Amino acid sequence: MRLDRNSSPPVMKKKQTYRLLAMLLSAGAIGNAQESESVKNFGLLEPLVIIGGKDEVYNLAGSAAFLEATDWRKQGYNNINRILGRVPGVYVRDEDGFGNFPNISMRGADGTRSEKVTLMEDGILAAPAPYSAPSAYYSPRASRMSAIEVLKGSSQVKYGPQTTAGVLNYLSTQIPPSDGLASSGAPNFYWRSTYGTDNTFLNHIYYGDTVQTKNGKFGYLFEMLHESSDGFRDLDGGGNTGFSVTEPMLKLFWEPDTRLKQRFEFKLGYTDLDADETYVGLSEADFAANPFRRYAGTQFDNIQTEQNRTYLKWIAEPTDQFKFETAIYYNDFSRNWYKIRSVDVTDPADVAVLNGSAAGPLSLRANSRDYEAYGIQFSGLYKFETGSVQHDLGFGVRWHYDEIRRFQRNDQVTSTGTGPGGFAITSTGAPGSGGNRFQSAEAISLWVTDDISIGALTLSPGFRYEDVSLDNTDYLSDPTNTPTAIRSGDESYFAPGIGFTYDLNDDNRLFGGVFKGYSLPGPRSTLKDGVNKEESLGYELGIRHRKDGLNAELVGFLSDYDNLIATDTGFGVSNNNRNVGEATVYGIEAFLGYDAGVESGLSFNVPMYFSATWTSAELGSSVDEGGAENIYAGGTPGSNIPYVPEWKLAAGVGVEFERWGANLDITYTSSTFGTANNFSQPVTGQIQGGIDSAFLVDLSGYYQATKNIRIVGGINNLMDEEILTSRIPIGARAGSPRSIFGGFEMSF
Repeated sequence: MRLDRNSSPPVMKKKQTYRLLAMLLSAGAIGNAQESESVKNFGLLEPLVIIGGKDEVYNLAGSAAFLEATDWRKQGYNNINRILGRVPGVYVRDEDGFGNFPNISMRGADGTRSEKVTLMEDGILAAPAPYSAPSAYYSPRASRMSAIEVLKGSSQVKYGPQTTAGVLNYLSTQIPPSDGLASSGAPNFYWRSTYGTDNTFLNHIYYGDTVQTKNGKFGYLFEMLHESSDGFRDLDGGGNTGFSVTEPMLKLFWEPDTRLKQRFEFKLGYTDLDADETYVGLSEADFAANPFRRYAGTQFDNIQTEQNRTYLKWIAEPTDQFKFETAIYYNDFSRNWYKIRSVDVTDPADVAVLNGSAAGPLSLRANSRDYEAYGIQFSGLYKFETGSVQHDLGFGVRWHYDEIRRFQRNDQVTSTGTGPGGFAITSTGAPGSGGNRFQSAEAISLWVTDDISIGALTLSPGFRYEDVSLDNTDYLSDPTNTPTAIRSGDESYFAPGIGFTYDLNDDNRLFGGVFKGYSLPGPRSTLKDGVNKEESLGYELGIRHRKDGLNAELVGFLSDYDNLIATDTGFGVSNNNRNVGEATVYGIEAFLGYDAGVESGLSFNVPMYFSATWTSAELGSSVDEGGAENIYAGGTPGSNIPYVPEWKLAAGVGVEFERWGANLDITYTSSTFGTANNFSQPVTGQIQGGIDSAFLVDLSGYYQATKNIRIVGGINNLMDEEILTSRIPIGARAGSPRSIFGGFEMSF
């Protein structure tokens, strides 16, 4: 049964954006600034890409990774946190154990809700409101993707608005070619179904084809994904702590039979998530006794979200030297997280009420928020020569609008002190009583790059410019929607950068660069609280090797941060972001991939990989404000930045015979801290304390029963490690325990 969402009232001011949208459409300016497809495009035209494939990583001026679904499906991974485990320089903070609410950091940037990372799907901004409210309570679902692109380095000036950390671009399932498996390895029909521990179920199915008509090529794809689980946490008194998510998608393309090489592509997708998830963790003593426990007082906690996404793209290649892409896109997102708030699991009195052993009230909030984002993008690539110098000139522009409307309410649940069954909702607040505000942003983005090739050297200068109009309206905390404050202003930045590659020989290439990065706070933080944009200056230098099946990369990086933004962690106290000064992050990243079987002439494959990241991440300023709400609180110059481990290691080895294969994957992250005061134990009223080191072993395998059917299975967290992965929001919580899964893949 769905909760009452308390739908937001109509937004009073749209700044004529719909009218502008219609004008641009009528003019034919359908824009796409940074399109990314998977390794191949099976139509006439190859898209403009961020990376484009594993082999293309070798050519980039910045550090990057290209992850294919065929690899992580062999491992049985659906959780984005586990998928990113092998990528050096990327850190994750697990929250719910399933990756439903990822917290992703790159090179030391704050990972809370992945808000410092530019999240995209098929080159389209994917966060619910990337300018107005960058915290990503929605993230594209990894289990339905064909690949994921990760860009950390100095070639990221093309992609924003967040440029201090990096880019994560999810690539959705491609439309198969007309001959399916015959030539490309892409099936027309695919079905993966698995079942495992805690009634965890995955069902992913799609069907598509490309047909030749008298009017050109026409392609279509129908896809459905469903995942669900009862959850691995034990709610006092019983009950599910899991989730259910359903995601259908339709994708179409048309390549008309015209003199102009062109392609039109349309995508429509939807997400419905229902999760019995809470913001409340455990006290130190209760975590030690049972890290998978959940307090009875959280039995009403639940989040429901809906997301719609669509785009229309046009790719054209007027000449062999000039190509452009355009797209119009629209996303909307609604969520209501009904959850306990403003409790302190370091206070025994609060814990007694939470577990039902003492009588008392608890505050509930229906965090109902509606988001909307839409825009128009255009990008192009023009190749030309000046004498003996080759130029690949890239350029793009994007107009984007997004908004968020909070229309929340405060309720109360009361414990009678008689145990888990003694809880009841005793009062319901007026709609808007828990927060009633509106924020919007309208942005124009420009970028230009030029890859200048002079013999073995390629220089890649470029810049990004963002100009953003901000609006914020606060209302009385009741249904009258009477404005109490109306604020507006502007923010802008100019972010230059330059990268390079240099061929030492046919097998080894140097790369590196320097770039300016920015992270923008939301409109209310800027206009009401005076939060300044976060700035960074990033440097990297590395070397890549590629020969005889051996791919290797070694890179050093340095990021200097200024006006570091401390994000609201959800503790339920201030709900404000703030600037906390300077930080310096530097480190070394290494990756090695090799197939010993192929290169040794064996009749079977032995793929293996190893990645390592060593990081020093320290504050450069004292942080005296923020209290329990601020993970940087109590920091001094030299304090370690929370949730950035010194060491992150990953290794894997597999064997692949004609009919069967197996994989062993190991990850390790060293211990870190929950706050910048770097205390190992929590203190009453604080979220501080240590975060465990983690050593995880996963085992997976498959058997090719027939040409079209493969049996799959595996064990994640083979050693059943109980690991404290996070202290936010509100208390200690563990990652998922040992889980077993089995099922099949079918493709035709």
